Order: sequence, then structure tokens, then C-alpha cells
Amino acid sequence: MGRAYEYRKASKEARWDKMSKIFPKLGKNITIAAKEGGPDPEMNPKLRTAIQNAKAQNMPKDNIDAAIKRALGKDADAYSEINYEGKGPHGSLIYVECATDNNTRTVANIKVIFNKNGGSVSPSGSLEFMFKRKAVFQFEKTDAINPEDLELELIDAGLDELEVFEDSVFVYADYTNFGNMAKALEDMKISVKKANLQRIPTNPIEFTEEQMIDIEKLIDKLEEDDDVQAVYDNIL
Repeated sequence: MGRAYEYRKASKEARWDKMSKIFPKLGKNITIAAKEGGPDPEMNPKLRTAIQNAKAQNMPKDNIDAAIKRALGKDADAYSEINYEGKGPHGSLIYVECATDNNTRTVANIKVIFNKNGGSVSPSGSLEFMFKRKAVFQFEKTDAINPEDLELELIDAGLDELEVFEDSVFVYADYTNFGNMAKALEDMKISVKKANLQRIPTNPIEFTEEQMIDIEKLIDKLEEDDDVQAVYDNIL
């Protein structure tokens, strides 16, 4: 189906898997969620989702428990969530979500990565309108799941779009409907593999294979940074 399809499929299924330090990043998500909403995942949907995503990446239970305990300690790191927008090679747009205990360090690192890899950081808010914030759920495509029937059943929960890529189903909803969709899938006994908030490009662009080499180099370098939690782009 071509390079664009293969890249899009890979970015959906393996974006976090590509990160070189996945457990620390997942642990930071858990710590932030636990600090914001408490350590009980039954009472804290954000923590429940963070734990679910960590388990999907085979993060050991001890690591998960340790991340929660860090949020409860009086010396817990004061993480703040901060976003950066930038332009990459060949007209690509990049949106970077970070969680950091040192904003000065993070912004310096992000600027260096952009500058050294054919890009530049843009003023805050200048590119945000180019991305729609969506709740995204991924689960396995089984014989028991009929995509057309499932689409109809999820409309009331706020479904925007449903896509099937080989053995995986992706469900999209507005980010404000994250809780409603999570509950609907849970009620239907669907085992969600991953669930998170993503930024989907409003005007995705198809790049050539040669251009993709330059763009992927920038994305890879950003994802390697300890403070970077997620990287979004306008690739079709």
C-alpha cells in the first residue's frame, strides 16, 4: 500500500515502542497522574490509563508501584507538563509534549535538537490549531468484533472515527469524551491495549521516502530525550 501507509501504521502501533527509555517515561506518566488525582486507580481514571499503558509495554509491577510511591513521597519531583511546537525538515510540523522538573533544561535541549536536525522551535500556540486533540483507544481485532456494528454502538459514547489496521482497531473521540469512551469499551468487555490523548494533524501531508529520512531523524532525537513524553507530526 506504499510508504505513506506503512509509516502511518507504524507510527500508530509503535510510536512509544520506539522510545529508547520507555519505562522511565511511562513511570513519569504514572507519577504525575498519581500526584494529580491520588494513588487509587479505581478513583483516578488518568492513573488507571497510565498503568494500563505501562502494562501494555510489559513494564514490571514493581516499577509501576514504585512510580506511584514516588508521587506520595514528600520529596517527590515537582514535574510540570509543558509543550513545544516546531517546524521540521521539508515543511513538517512537530508538536512535542514534555514532563519535566527543570523547564530551563528542557527548553534548551528541545531547541538544540530542532536546530541540529533541520528544524526550529516556533512560538507557543502558533501551530496548535494544526492539530486536533483526540482520545485514542487501540485494541485487538478479533472475530467477535464487527467494525460496522461496533461503530454504531459507540456513537453515543462520542465516537468520531473507527479505523482498522490489520489486526488492530483504533477508536477516536474528542478528548473531552475520553472517560465516556473508556467506560463504553469496558462495558462491552473489550480489552483495550493502549489508551491516551493524542494530537491528530488537521492537514496531514505525504512526504517522499527521502524526505522521511530527515523527518524521522528529528523525531527519533526528540523521543530519545528523557523529558519528552510524546511527539506528534503532520505526516499522512
